[in-house]
Amino acid sequence: MRQALIAGNWKMNGSLAANAALLTALREQSQSLHCELAVCAPAPYLFQLQSLLAGSSINWGAQDLSVHEAGAYTGEVSASMLQDFACRYVIVGHSERRAMHAETSELVALKAARALSAGLVPIVCVGETLAERESGQTAVVVEQQLSPVLDKLGSQLAGIVIAYEPVWAIGTGKTATPEMAQEVHELIRARLAQCDNAAAAVVRLLYGGSMKPDNARQLLAMPDIDGGLIGGAALKAADFLAIAQAA
Repeated sequence: MRQALIAGNWKMNGSLAANAALLTALREQSQSLHCELAVCAPAPYLFQLQSLLAGSSINWGAQDLSVHEAGAYTGEVSASMLQDFACRYVIVGHSERRAMHAETSELVALKAARALSAGLVPIVCVGETLAERESGQTAVVVEQQLSPVLDKLGSQLAGIVIAYEPVWAIGTGKTATPEMAQEVHELIRARLAQCDNAAAAVVRLLYGGSMKPDNARQLLAMPDIDGGLIGGAALKAADFLAIAQAA
């Protein structure tokens, strides 16, 4: 049985003081949860996560990594650097990286492979824009984004997490209905099964489009939704924990 994963993506938010209050609250109140909790923060705060969450049941990770091991790549963060801070997870291919930094699906596949080679679990993001959904292209877009990752990773597929994040539902207040989200999650699992049936059974699929305390239970009740990649609600301890409790 797949354990639910509720992963927070702080995006470019946080401060030492605000982080300390949030992480302390999460640590103190997460003991009775029956799901896995994780926090993905901006790179400058990874040491703080390690310091405040070490020894707790909460895992942590980064929001991106370089495909390169080391060298003249100013501003990049390598997998080995994330290892130094005991990260378990790293987000790759978030829609904001694809749109604002022109990351291709092939590059996302390379990043996922780099993460796995360093013992990190990549949370691979896929999802369509509003225009693509309205034109009936959801399945095609998700397949195009996912295929390079599946082709690149091969026998390593069981080591990843996939997050379906409809771009039109991120930070807009719009949310896919549970049935809409399940349809795409089912499609993703079927695509995984074409490559590796065993991996398809264990890979956790997260929903990443404005999951909140008031809709989390309905979304998480769907058979192929194994958790959430949480944005804004992850910055508020009460909301983040409420979503985790729904899982």
